[in-house]
Amino acid sequence: MAAPMTWRRLVHSVYSPAIAGVFSRISDRLCRAQDRRRGSAVLLLAPLLAETEPAPRRVSRPTGSAGAQGSDGACTHFQWMAEQVPAFRVPGAHIKILTSPDQFYQAMKARIRTARRRVVMASLYLGTGQLEQELVDCMEEALQHSKEDGRSADLKVSILLDYTRGSRGQVNSRTMLLPLLQRFGPQMRVSLYHTPDLRGLLRLLVPDRFNETIGVQHIKVYLFDDSVIISGANLSDWYFTNRQDRYMLLENCREVADFFSDLVEAVGDVSLQLQPDDSVSMLEGMVHPYKGNRQAFSAVARKRIMEVVSAARTRQQLLQHRSKEEEEEEEGPSEGDTWVFPLVQMKPLGIQVDEQVTRRLLTDAGPDSTVYLTSGYFNLTRAYMALVLGTGASYRILTASPEVNGFFGAKGVAGAIPAAYIHIARQFYNRVCQLGQQDRVHLHEYHRPQWTFHAKGLWYYLRGQDRPCLTLIGSPNFGYRSVHRDLEAQIAIVTENEALQGQLQEEQEMLYRRSSEVSDSTFEQPDRYVKLWVKLVTPLIKNFF
Repeated sequence: MAAPMTWRRLVHSVYSPAIAGVFSRISDRLCRAQDRRRGSAVLLLAPLLAETEPAPRRVSRPTGSAGAQGSDGACTHFQWMAEQVPAFRVPGAHIKILTSPDQFYQAMKARIRTARRRVVMASLYLGTGQLEQELVDCMEEALQHSKEDGRSADLKVSILLDYTRGSRGQVNSRTMLLPLLQRFGPQMRVSLYHTPDLRGLLRLLVPDRFNETIGVQHIKVYLFDDSVIISGANLSDWYFTNRQDRYMLLENCREVADFFSDLVEAVGDVSLQLQPDDSVSMLEGMVHPYKGNRQAFSAVARKRIMEVVSAARTRQQLLQHRSKEEEEEEEGPSEGDTWVFPLVQMKPLGIQVDEQVTRRLLTDAGPDSTVYLTSGYFNLTRAYMALVLGTGASYRILTASPEVNGFFGAKGVAGAIPAAYIHIARQFYNRVCQLGQQDRVHLHEYHRPQWTFHAKGLWYYLRGQDRPCLTLIGSPNFGYRSVHRDLEAQIAIVTENEALQGQLQEEQEMLYRRSSEVSDSTFEQPDRYVKLWVKLVTPLIKNFF
């Protein structure tokens, strides 16, 4: 006789993102009412802050904005960003674009081995295969050399991962890092961010495989002394072998490295701390993310993180003012021909800097501008879609074809995700055609046998330019999750350095070279058929994947 099914097993057997969506909306109202009455809502369901987005509308560029394109240099053109975020001036020669997963992997290994002061790594998770173990071995080697050289207090290693994804399975990110914690405790820190939206009954019911759909730590930053790699790639073997992403290496850029080190430390401070016995605990005085009051946690986290952003912005403004005075005295330009603007998006914590800057960029994109935009999961928010369809710039949008989608061939509900993205792409393409904008907005699909596609970001061309002067690169996908659910970070690079502009152009061409443009016939192919039930659940998939 079969064993009796417990109530929790029954829930797990029928669980889907659709059920999570129902729970989230019920819990949103219950928890907010409970918090207003008497603080913590530990026994209730988690609020997900699933805010309704505005309907698409025609937009106009603000008077005097960057949309009024002139002959000014690129750095002057986009200097408005410095009014909102820290602005770091660096030599363009210090920035290198990596083009392959292996380059990314080898660059990290080499720099971990030679690090003398700090290794800081933020990712969704750390995989458990041989390549990931070699990465951990590099950290162990660097820490051991630090001890042998008599400078044990100098080298510090800090790892920030997502709690839910990093704890999945018996062998997981935590077990990969425990030996380092046990051996080099004072020099090691492993922080596991837990979203405040996964709490109460929702946390109890949602299976491990799906709990990350509620919200995760999604920042991907890899820092070694004064060099930093900004990417969308995780620390996992397929990101080191055959999953195409984007990777930008900034070498000897101490102020940028300091900012991202401080940012990761701030997020780490409000995260669960992994202990040598595999238990977790919060730092003293910190609000617990799912046991404590949700509003209190968000307020503390927002204050801690925005202190880093605000302090960096103030410090950079003072440095730039001083630098400008020195340039005037020396009557010569600075070697800094490139600006780095870090953009942070953490809407569950009330931080939406990246969203504000991205909206301004898309709003300002005038008829003479060209934007190449890419996302492994093409799922523009309604606001971003309205800007793409409502402004005058030319767009070429690159997304994954079904066979290079990361969920292709997955079991269960996840296996339907590539078909859902086909449906989303078709809806977008049909809308472009309805508006008669086929000559201005083009959709492309990336193809590459035995590979998957995870690249995201954009390249921005001003009037008359044949090379981009601006790029966005980092973790956001321009979709609902990136804007509303997860912790994200990317950088805007604005450059007048011709060599760096050339690198950006080559990167863009390399990715688009493996693509084909979408047309009516694309969706008539047999493998583009989307079942009715997938179409019905696509709105939920858009919110959770």
